[in-house]
Amino acid sequence: MSVDGGVRRLKSEADEPGWEVDPDDDWGVAVVATVGRQLRLRREAVGMRAAEFGAAVGYGEDLVYKIEGGKRIPRPEFLDKADEALGAGGLLSAMKEDVAKVRYPKKVRDLAQLEAKAVELQLYDPLNIHGLLQTPEYARGLLLMRRPAYTEDEVERFIAARVARKSVFERDPAPELSFVLEEWTLRRPLGGKALLRGQLEYLLEAGQLRNVELQVMPMDREEHAGLAGGIEVLKFADGSAVGRSPEVANGRPVSDPRQLRILELRYGIIRAQALTPRESSAFIEQLLGDT
Repeated sequence: MSVDGGVRRLKSEADEPGWEVDPDDDWGVAVVATVGRQLRLRREAVGMRAAEFGAAVGYGEDLVYKIEGGKRIPRPEFLDKADEALGAGGLLSAMKEDVAKVRYPKKVRDLAQLEAKAVELQLYDPLNIHGLLQTPEYARGLLLMRRPAYTEDEVERFIAARVARKSVFERDPAPELSFVLEEWTLRRPLGGKALLRGQLEYLLEAGQLRNVELQVMPMDREEHAGLAGGIEVLKFADGSAVGRSPEVANGRPVSDPRQLRILELRYGIIRAQALTPRESSAFIEQLLGDT
């Protein structure tokens, strides 16, 4: 809550850019509507008017009504303050985890759910260092280059989503992760050399994990099986799998065995054409020394 000329200014619609609910995200709409309904019921149960409640948590009455009506995503600190003001005993604060997920773009959230279940991931991105391997600082630099530009709030949402996806490295048992990176993505100092150095250092750390195989595709290769675009193949404990590539089904996720075979064949050839994991680590160390 800010102070302007000695008068407390409550957060209003204009103070909350980027917290709208995506109408095409059915799950997100349902979560925010449920949270809003619980807030309203709690507020009415204690006999507190919207304006009075808003003053207690530092929000304008208009924004309180929007949150209670499922039109706006409440910030985590709003739920904490609401829990205290309404004496909810932690029930409102406990909703922060689901509400936080609503802020992740739906397509990113869906992908993260698949990654969380996979026992093996095969990943190749011809244009960028793969999102699972990006440091938050490097990811921010890439997102800020986007045109038309993202808002600052959108940038934060995408970074939060990428950081959340990194939990795949911490699972127990850990999944097998295979990455193929293009040499040019490791050389181009996007965002500045300092960001690139931090990114290269992180790649060396990730490559030392027992469940991670990281390979580099050198620019001097005369044959390259990855010219048709990126590849993602996720395999699950029950033997099923899902894959995605711009060349197959227009980039939509596929589970048909024939289409998966194409993706796995291409990925296998790409890996064979790339440097070995040991050679790749030495190559990245050399790049780091030259940066």
